[in-house]
Amino acid sequence: MGVIRKFEDLDSWKAGKDLYVQIRSLVNESSLKNEYYFRDQLLRAALSVSNNIAEGFERGGDKEFRRFLIISNGSAAEVKSMLLIISTVYPDLNPSHIKDLLTLAQKCINLNKGLIKYLNSKGV
Repeated sequence: MGVIRKFEDLDSWKAGKDLYVQIRSLVNESSLKNEYYFRDQLLRAALSVSNNIAEGFERGGDKEFRRFLIISNGSAAEVKSMLLIISTVYPDLNPSHIKDLLTLAQKCINLNKGLIKYLNSKGV
């Protein structure tokens, strides 16, 4: 793995950012925009994915970075859970769109797991 100098270069951060942007689009363009608490929690969880990657990276230590990657994965899993609930409670939403978002959330988790594995191999 090459040297990454800023969090914006991390594929996991980019995927997390994309997840938030797409979730925001979903909630603003659907019946979810009227569900304040559900919408708010979904947006917070989605934003937390990329924010935890950024925060952990900037803390300057591999151990802290790994810890924040794990937290980011928890947020991505929360997004997945909420999307699965959405697909049941709001059947009017496009199932294909929900599936794409679930895939993107899983991509975030997989990329973070790759970074965690790398950090573990360094003895962190």
